[in-house]
Amino acid sequence: MWRDAALVAGKDLRVEARSRVGVNQVVPFALLVLVLFAFALDSDREVLAKVGPGLFWVAVLFAALLGIQRSFVIEADDDARDALRLSGLDGAGIFLGKAGAVAVQLVVLEVVLAVGVVVLYDIHLRSPVLLLLTCVAATVGLAAAGTVYGIIAAGLRVRDTLLPLLVLPVLAPVLLAAARACDAALAGAPSDGWPWVRLLAVFATVYVTFGVVAFGALLEES
Repeated sequence: MWRDAALVAGKDLRVEARSRVGVNQVVPFALLVLVLFAFALDSDREVLAKVGPGLFWVAVLFAALLGIQRSFVIEADDDARDALRLSGLDGAGIFLGKAGAVAVQLVVLEVVLAVGVVVLYDIHLRSPVLLLLTCVAATVGLAAAGTVYGIIAAGLRVRDTLLPLLVLPVLAPVLLAAARACDAALAGAPSDGWPWVRLLAVFATVYVTFGVVAFGALLEES
């Protein structure tokens, strides 16, 4: 399973590195979202700093939707998804590989956006351990849930518009918990953030477990 996951993740990451869609489209889109929020709330810097964590994760979520769609679009041409089904790779390995590739891209995106938030919103980073664990747990949850619902929508003609409708309600708790944990960390009250991190860990575990168990069957039906 882990060997198959490494093969799939390596394939997806090589495709993205060669196409540079993430660098040329997804990252600028996410930064543009932050800039637009900054323009909208620039008259009140205190409000901008207060809502910064929530705006950060909204930008990550929007960009994650683009990344997840891209993860399955690359297999829509030339019957590549049929080739993936016939490859003999383990379904759980395929899920972990695709989710892992999405997670790696999200980590890079989050680093860029974190710099943007600090510069645009005048936010000072505190409690680095809490912030790091929050980002790790939230990224795993986003990537896992997005990959599961991405394969559900992949076989449908309206997949481009259906995926956000399917995945946004599921990811809303992750977005809320991540924003609250980051807000507590930035406010200098890490003790208030750890319950949200534990909640994020629960969501991530549930999404990963469901993906490992069900992805093979979902791939066959897509």
